[in-house]
Parts: sequence; structure tokens; C-alpha cells
Amino acid sequence: MADLIRCALVEDVASGDATTLALVPGDVTVTAEIVARHACVVAGNPVAAAVFRAVDERLVYEAVAEDGQSVGEGECVATIQGPAQGLLTAERTALNFLQRLTGIASQTAVFVKAVEPHGTTILDTRKTTPGYRALEKYAVRCGGGANHRIGLFDRVMIKDNHRALWARESGTASLAAAVHASRKAYPDLAVEVEVESEKEFMDTIAALPEWILLDNMGPDRLRHFVELNAGRTKLEASGGITLDNVTETAATGVDAISLGCLTHSVKAADLSLEIVPSDLRPPASDL
Repeated sequence: MADLIRCALVEDVASGDATTLALVPGDVTVTAEIVARHACVVAGNPVAAAVFRAVDERLVYEAVAEDGQSVGEGECVATIQGPAQGLLTAERTALNFLQRLTGIASQTAVFVKAVEPHGTTILDTRKTTPGYRALEKYAVRCGGGANHRIGLFDRVMIKDNHRALWARESGTASLAAAVHASRKAYPDLAVEVEVESEKEFMDTIAALPEWILLDNMGPDRLRHFVELNAGRTKLEASGGITLDNVTETAATGVDAISLGCLTHSVKAADLSLEIVPSDLRPPASDL
């Protein structure tokens, strides 16, 4: 996170905040509030706090709404106190992090609520902003979702291109054999296999992988595979799932639903930083 914050500040500040340095004396101190312009689920307070500290360690960030907490329109998310120069210089970078992560948490929370009656887990994917993956997956957890694999290293996940190359190079199209080969190579990792047909499913289930991914299937097909599975392994549905059909998808009995939209196309929350009015009044001698 520290490296990402440094890069973001260099990108924005570069040789200096010209406007602030030109107009705001270095000895001015203020209190500011970050306010939500609409209802949302907060995520990213630790990152925003770290941005302010990186610019000026005298800035004190206090979360009013903790990460994972819902706030309404006009409610305060956090306060910042300290030197005005540093506060104004850090403002946009801090808000960029906080708004994106809050947007992810808020969208995740909507999906989680939609499937709540069925006890289905909402999962993220690897469709994340480069460099932001750990933060974006943290935001998913703040919204009540769960993380799928973090990267290519922490789960074996056999998808269509893997299946095709395995069949060509091994001389067998057996997905059960692919599961066994994967476990031999990485005995400590969970194995997941993407299937698109009943034949592939029945071949795969013989090896009892930890997960089977049911790709781009409607509710009727998903229910069929849930019945075929009979609780033998965990089932994940993915592909073509939106807020309009996620509840119906959950009702089929799958264990989890993975959604790239939680991170790849989320709308950032609308948050603003405002200096408290009392700090903007002119000194008594100027009245």
C-alpha cells in the first residue's frame, strides 16, 4: 500500500501543489470533514489516513464511520485536523482511494443483500485494477462479500484454455486426470474446474475437486447441476449474472456466485472534503 500511495502522490503532486503553496500560509491549521453525498458502505479509511500522513505526519485522520459501516446522504465519514497546506495537497489522492473502495463495498453490499435469503456467498474475481487488487478485494470484504483466489498462485483453477491444452499435451481429455495431476503438482492448493456440459461435470466430479465452476448457465441448468452434485463438492456460478438475476441464481442452490462487476466497472462513491465553516471565518480583527 505504501508504494501505491507514493506513486499516486508523485503522479498528482510532482514538484508541488502550486495553488496551495501560492495562496495558503504554512502556519494555517484547519479541521475538515469527508461527507457522503449519498448512501453508501464505507471502505478505505486506513488508506486515506495513510495518504494524509504521507503528505504531513501532523495531519490527524479520525474515522467517524468505520469501514464496512453504512452511512446516509450528508453524513460524516471522517474528520481531518492539521496544517491546511498538507490537507489540501493530500485531498484528491485520499478521496480517489476512498471513493473507489467505498464504491466497491457499496456495490458488493447490494449483491450480498439480494442473495441473503439463500445463504449464497458473493465472490469477487481477478478483474481488478492493476496494483489495486489487495485494496479492492479488501473493499469487497467490507461490503460483506468474500474473496476468490488472490492470484494465480493460491488456487489451481482449470478453465477452457487449460482444458484444451491439457487434452492436447497429455493425450487425454479427462478432467479427473487433470485434477489428479494438479494435486500432484500442488498438493496444498484447492482445485477448481470450469465446466460447460454435463459430460465435463460428470468427468470432473469423479475426482472431487474442491470447487466446480458452472460457467454461463441459466437457472434451470444450474438447478440441474446442483441436483447432479448432491452436495459432493462446492459449486460456483459465474458469467452473465447481474443484479436483475442474482437472486434467482442464488435460489438454484449454488454455494457461491462470482462477479467481475464488483471491481472492474464499479462506480466510485461521491464523497467530498469540506473545511468546517468555523475555520473559514476571518479573524476577529478583520471583522
